[in-house]
Amino acid sequence: MTNVMEGQARSNRSGMDKYLTFKLGREAYAVGVLKIREIIRMLDITEVPQMPAYVKGVINLRGKVIPVVDLRLKFNLTDVRTTERTCIVVVQADLKRNSGSHLGLIVDAVEEVISIPPCDVAPTPDFGSAISTDYILGMAKVKGTVKTILDIDKVVSTEGLIASAEIDS
Repeated sequence: MTNVMEGQARSNRSGMDKYLTFKLGREAYAVGVLKIREIIRMLDITEVPQMPAYVKGVINLRGKVIPVVDLRLKFNLTDVRTTERTCIVVVQADLKRNSGSHLGLIVDAVEEVISIPPCDVAPTPDFGSAISTDYILGMAKVKGTVKTILDIDKVVSTEGLIASAEIDS
């Protein structure tokens, strides 16, 4: 519940209740639009050795080298073939070492930008003490569906990357 309140407080301070929604498989996720820099088609990704499987490598975006994370793999979902709707969402993430880093996230499809009022955001359910849900700000109830609102900074945090890499080993 703290995550929802913190997320709502950040949202209310900035007047931001707009989110970009996207699909990973059949599930829908949302990220605050202020974190989104751009949405681009899939590009050739240069692999980087010794990275966890979900770190696909880097891309050259107008002269800037940006790491790319496959969110399907990051969330331990089944890997699927790239389609014409698969794209890279470039976000600005506040990583521990480098505030304001740009990062590409591979998603199955971008849906839309929507407004989600705080009253339509439910707290993250309790999945038990062994499962961390710190990266989820809340569960949005939108048009009869549920969209998971992500704290993208925590999804891609250095600690999260290291923890996931240790689990994968």
